Amino acid sequence: MTWHVDAEDLRAYAQGELAPPRLWSADTHLLACADCRARLAAVSDPVALDAGWERLDAELDVPRRGLTEALLVRLGVADHVARLLTATPVLRGSWLTAVVLVLVTTVGVVHTADSPTFFLALAPLLPLAGVALSYGPALDPTYEMAVVSPVHGFKLLMIRTVAVLTTALGLNGLATLALPAYGLRALAWLLPALALTTTGLALASRLGPVLAPSLVAGAWVALLATARASGDGATLAPFTAAGQGAAAGVAVLAALLLFAARDRFDLSHRSAV
Repeated sequence: MTWHVDAEDLRAYAQGELAPPRLWSADTHLLACADCRARLAAVSDPVALDAGWERLDAELDVPRRGLTEALLVRLGVADHVARLLTATPVLRGSWLTAVVLVLVTTVGVVHTADSPTFFLALAPLLPLAGVALSYGPALDPTYEMAVVSPVHGFKLLMIRTVAVLTTALGLNGLATLALPAYGLRALAWLLPALALTTTGLALASRLGPVLAPSLVAGAWVALLATARASGDGATLAPFTAAGQGAAAGVAVLAALLLFAARDRFDLSHRSAV
């Protein structure tokens, strides 16, 4: 050792008053210098010194916030909510990249076929798939940690759902901007997307977070196939004015059923851990 912590810094360190970066330098030096540790023991209260080391360990072990989590906290989101939001499995680069590629390919097909039907059929399924992948023991690697957190199961589901819907609907909206020639028709996916998502969530309280969205997605595909087979016009029934009204009604009804079954999420999912 070519230097040692001076006596004044040792006293400040022992009293918990030494500020960074001198605190960090003293910590590093004390780990390697037995003489300074002996001098520190002579000028410090053992109880206060142990408390200081515990505080240092806690500061070193605390998880570092990512960019998104730090931004959410700055916007006023509670720390634990921001952590649950950023831990949502689908809000990762691989899933987001896949969704972007699907939407870009779909927009390209729409321009080639000169019809928005394919985009309108696919866009409502993306939020539903995102919600299905955001909550459940089979798909969420952080499921056990999230479920045992002091948060109501329904609230946890809603936090994850808001994160997914904000992202998926935002990406769908950007894809819609790439179809300016179709005007408001290009937004006909929005109400079906809300209807499918709320229905999937309402059924998830009884069928689980995987089976329920799968059945809803299958029903949506079957509905489109039936509309295609029986329709005479270029616009499928779910994207007509009547179809949009029906989608809004289904969304409202499913939301009411979801709220009525909110306690089932807390009981069923916590018991699965």
